[in-house]
Amino acid sequence: MKPRKVTLIPGDLAEHNLVHPILDLLAVAGAQIEWETFGATPDPVAAARAALSPECLHSVRTNGVALRGPFSDPTGEGLNPAVMLRKELGLYAGVRQVHSTPGIPSRYQDIDLVVIRENTEDVYAGLEHEVHPGVVESLKVVSKTASERIFRFAFRYAREHGRRKITIVHKANIMKQADGLFLRTGLALAEEYPDIETQSMIVDNTSMQLVQNPYQFDILVCGNLYGDIIGDLCAGLVGGANALWGVDYGDDCAVFAMTHDRPSLLDHPDQANPLPIILPAIQLLQRIGQAEPAQRMQHAILTTLQANRNALTPDLGGTAGTTEMLRAIEGVL
Repeated sequence: MKPRKVTLIPGDLAEHNLVHPILDLLAVAGAQIEWETFGATPDPVAAARAALSPECLHSVRTNGVALRGPFSDPTGEGLNPAVMLRKELGLYAGVRQVHSTPGIPSRYQDIDLVVIRENTEDVYAGLEHEVHPGVVESLKVVSKTASERIFRFAFRYAREHGRRKITIVHKANIMKQADGLFLRTGLALAEEYPDIETQSMIVDNTSMQLVQNPYQFDILVCGNLYGDIIGDLCAGLVGGANALWGVDYGDDCAVFAMTHDRPSLLDHPDQANPLPIILPAIQLLQRIGQAEPAQRMQHAILTTLQANRNALTPDLGGTAGTTEMLRAIEGVL
């Protein structure tokens, strides 16, 4: 198999044994990848600038796929790499797969739902200003164009993945124009997809319903802010952010990444759970047509989670460090 070029954006936390050892795991599993790396540095500003450099953006567009590692908290210079990459690359659809994983402690079992988040506008447009000393105005931006784009993506995704129901999450009872536009656009587009059941639900009720009975949902389509919040709520259903993987899609590229940039137990040396970066790496393998190594990685993780509790990091109920958990997974491979 000819190696596939993939862009690697390690982030500024690579020194915590989260990215490069996982590349070694992928190689052991048989992945054939030629990595084009940008910004492997612990300096958050330098790492952010490298991730957003013209060379890196060109690499992602050319290769069509990228694996993004974790970044620390915002740098204070207005550089949030995750948000800026979405804007620069047109990654308008954020997808979080919410699956129960055997071996990861959670409050529910057999959860299988998807959160699709519009990534480009809403309050994340960053339009804020002080209208009077002590009074700040933050603008929520919702356009018909972006709304149609995310709903068309969601309905296509539902068909391609055998999903049968979409829930539009909104607050149109209060924000009648902004969320009203989002809701009306989704309901209108649903008429083109009669095979997909479509319902709408106010965001606060959605939150309650997810806690009471998450099994009623299949795909939830949200604006940017609600998608961020609902995604985290759903993470809590299956064991936390460490149990999820995320991918941001554009029309011509996709970036696979952790759902949260600050790994668990990062303040403790060699105790960060490696799953948040391993899981998106597995999905990246699927995306580029390397299903066999992806299956080997998945098998090794499930085996380790269920059969070797002592080899897990503390947040998973074990006593091992990052390095020891990675070695256990490699031993199964």
